[in-house]
Amino acid sequence: MAASHALLWISKTSGISSLAISFVTFILLVGMTSAQLSANFYASSCPNVLTTIRTAVNSAVSKEARMGASLLRLHFHDCFVNGCDASVLLDDTANFTGEKTAGPNNNSLRGFEVIDSIKSQLETSCPGVVSCADILTVAARDGVAALGGPSWNILLGRRDSTTASLSAANSNIPGPGLNLNALISAFANKGFTATEMVALSGGHTIGQARCLLFRNRIYNEANINASFAAAVKANCPRSGGDNNLSPLDTTSPISFDNAYFRNLQTQKGLLHSDQQLFSGGSTNAQVNTYSSNSATFFTDFANAMVKMDNLSPLTGTNGQIRTNCRKTN
Repeated sequence: MAASHALLWISKTSGISSLAISFVTFILLVGMTSAQLSANFYASSCPNVLTTIRTAVNSAVSKEARMGASLLRLHFHDCFVNGCDASVLLDDTANFTGEKTAGPNNNSLRGFEVIDSIKSQLETSCPGVVSCADILTVAARDGVAALGGPSWNILLGRRDSTTASLSAANSNIPGPGLNLNALISAFANKGFTATEMVALSGGHTIGQARCLLFRNRIYNEANINASFAAAVKANCPRSGGDNNLSPLDTTSPISFDNAYFRNLQTQKGLLHSDQQLFSGGSTNAQVNTYSSNSATFFTDFANAMVKMDNLSPLTGTNGQIRTNCRKTN
C-alpha cells in the first residue's frame, strides 16, 4: 500500500483500531528504512562485492600509482554534482550531454576503465545488483588505502542516476584558481565546514595536475618558493605544454601522507587554491596541525570522506542499477 493511500485510508475510516494504525505505521517505517543506506546492503545479494572491488583497485594502483588519485578525484567530481549517483560516468549520446566534457572534467578525469572492469566482474557474479555509484564510492576509498592512506566504513545501497548535468559540473566543482573565501563557500554549499574543506584538500597529497592549471601561479604569483617554481617551470613553459603534468605533492607524490601540508608551509603548493590554505588566513593553524600530526589529518580526512560519500544518494526505487556504467538501461 502506498504511503499516501495508507494515510488516506486511516483518515477516512472511523473507529479504526490502534492495532491497525500501528500496523500501517510499521509498514511505512519499514519502507523508509529499506530506502536508506546500510553497511550490509549486499550481504546476501552480493557478498563478495567489497573483495572484488578492493582486489581490482589494488591491481590497478600497483600498475599505475596515479590511479589511486584518479579514482578519488572521479568520486569527488561525481558527488559534488547532484550527489554520489555515478552521473559522472555517463557518456554523451545523440540526445544527451553528460558531465565528461565539463570544464573541470574534460581531458582530465581518469579511471573509467577501472570502474568498467569492476562492474563487468560484478555483473558476472551478481547481475543487476551492485550500482555504479557504490562501486565508485568504494573504489575511491580503496585507492586511498592502497597508497598508504586511511580507510573508512562505507554505507551501501546507492542507486545510479538516469541523467547528468553539464551545467552543474561546470558550476559546482571548486576550481584551482579559487581564493580561500571562495573555497570555503564552495564546500559550504555542499554542507562542509572550513575544517572539512582543508582535510579534503589533503587529497592532493597524491595525484598530478596539468600545466594549464598552475602556469599562472608559477610565473606570476609572489607567495611561491623560488626554487620550487623554477623546477616546475622546466616542465611547464609560458606557452605550450598545457597537458604536461607535475605532482601536486613533490615530496612524496605516490604516498598518501601529510607532506602536502608541509609543502604549503614552505610555499610549495602547486595550485593557487592549494597555497590559499596557508597564506595568512583562517586555515593556517589547521595546516600547521596536519603538518605535525598525520594521525589527526587521517582521522579528519576519513570523517570528511564519509560525509562526502553520503551526499544526496539515490535510494529505494529512485534511479536504477545500470548494467553498463557508461549508459542508462
